[in-house]
Amino acid sequence: MTKEEMEQLVKDYHWMINSVKVIREGMNEVEIGMTARYGLEAAMPKAGGGRPGDPIYREFNRRERRMKKVYEYERKIQVVQERIPLITEDREIEVLHWLLEGKSLRWIGRHMQVSDRQIGRMKDSIIDKMSQMSDVPQMS
Repeated sequence: MTKEEMEQLVKDYHWMINSVKVIREGMNEVEIGMTARYGLEAAMPKAGGGRPGDPIYREFNRRERRMKKVYEYERKIQVVQERIPLITEDREIEVLHWLLEGKSLRWIGRHMQVSDRQIGRMKDSIIDKMSQMSDVPQMS
């Protein structure tokens, strides 16, 4: 994995985690609300299956595409999580933690009472270590 790809994954990690959480919660609520489990509705035939003009079919396709995106986010999140143990220095662990929380270099610098340039150098070192891991399957 290139340094640029790894840096982008670390940068996107926070919002991908939040998106997966929100999408999964939303899907669970919709699934519960859309399926009749008891009474006459449960015995009735379900909406016509598979016509492209059918709104139920289109909604199904939209949700299926959304779930594919969730699986893609989860795969990217896993790539980052598998590489976290490679960071062993205390200061770098702290910087990585805040990067994964979505904080800016400036914010992290103020928090750690060092310059944002120093934080940038630590981030570069973190990305170097995480991108050099060779035993994890490459993203495609």
